[in-house]
Amino acid sequence: MKIVLAYSGGLDTSVILAWLKQKYDAEVIAYAADLGQEEDWDAVREKALRTGASKVYIEDMKETFVTDAVFPAIKANAVYEYKYMLGTSLARPLIAKRHVEIALKEGADAVAHGATGKGNDQVRFELTFRALAPHLKIIAPWKMDDFFKARNDLIDFAKANNIPIPVSKEKPYSMDANLMHISYEGGILEDPANEYDKSMFLMGVDPSDAPDKPEYVEIEFEKGIPVGVNGKRMKPYDLLCEVNQIGGRNGVGLVDLVENRLVGIKSRGVYETPGGAILIEAHKALESITLERDTMHYKQIMELTYAEMIYNGKWYHPLFDAMTAFFDKTQDVVNGTVKLKLYKGNIIPASRKSPDSLYDVNLSTFEEGSGYDQKDAIGFIKLYGLPMQVYGAKHRKK
Repeated sequence: MKIVLAYSGGLDTSVILAWLKQKYDAEVIAYAADLGQEEDWDAVREKALRTGASKVYIEDMKETFVTDAVFPAIKANAVYEYKYMLGTSLARPLIAKRHVEIALKEGADAVAHGATGKGNDQVRFELTFRALAPHLKIIAPWKMDDFFKARNDLIDFAKANNIPIPVSKEKPYSMDANLMHISYEGGILEDPANEYDKSMFLMGVDPSDAPDKPEYVEIEFEKGIPVGVNGKRMKPYDLLCEVNQIGGRNGVGLVDLVENRLVGIKSRGVYETPGGAILIEAHKALESITLERDTMHYKQIMELTYAEMIYNGKWYHPLFDAMTAFFDKTQDVVNGTVKLKLYKGNIIPASRKSPDSLYDVNLSTFEEGSGYDQKDAIGFIKLYGLPMQVYGAKHRKK
């Protein structure tokens, strides 16, 4: 039997690699995706081989991740439950798609992952597997009776089998990192009554430790896609790296959220998304002057559904394709620059400029302007309010 395992080198997948070999007497191929998480990939490769992998794929997917996942999410202002900017959710379908491609190339019988049966990643991986290669067997050890029951058991197994691990029983954070964000779960965070420990942050500083002076950043967009920072045109990967640095040092993009998982469990996570927060807020500010009202309001309704579909792993769903096409069309006019003021975790729009701006000072001014006759509103209000007037005359007296 040949199995391709989504491998990170962390606690779960390191143990799973060894466990799969023991259980199935199988050839296990390890596959890791470089999404900008700043790993020592030589060490990851060596660890996988030492743990028993017959072959290791380490795929550089940084540019693909930004262009095919992060930027489409920015265009859609995709935020789950008003806070979570979907860093992990965006990554999983791309990782799983490449996972399938490697499995087909290697003639594998099965694909395996380290997601638990309680979380969302199981859905994101397995929906992609089913959509792209339904004939492949899916092995999810955390959902099997003869696998371990808790992470402390994994730690004991790793120590018994001389597998080095990056966590301990004293600080068992479950972390997921990529160019978009870092998430932290587990440990003291499992009790929502506990405040997070700011010493764990890796992408930036806590807002309380950010500089006492605001910093300004200007983002340029073309058709809703970020193309420049502070007047300098940049490639997608470099641009996201740059805004991550800027946002991180100003403590922006920090989210502490109790979210609703797809399976119905409430889960507490802390997220650092400094660059993503900057880009989404800049994008919203630019849309505020370039999108026509009805289009903008309908887009806002769809944004919530789109974020839920990303969160729930429906990246390869036909409805998702159709919604993506809608968002792409709305972005034809989203061109221009936005300047933001960053201060101790806050992101405040300072200016918005666009050649496609619909903002007309002659219409909006409180001073004397041209192009709008206020007397026109008399008849408009009468007709607009007529149904309420009729209802009120009939029923309000009661």
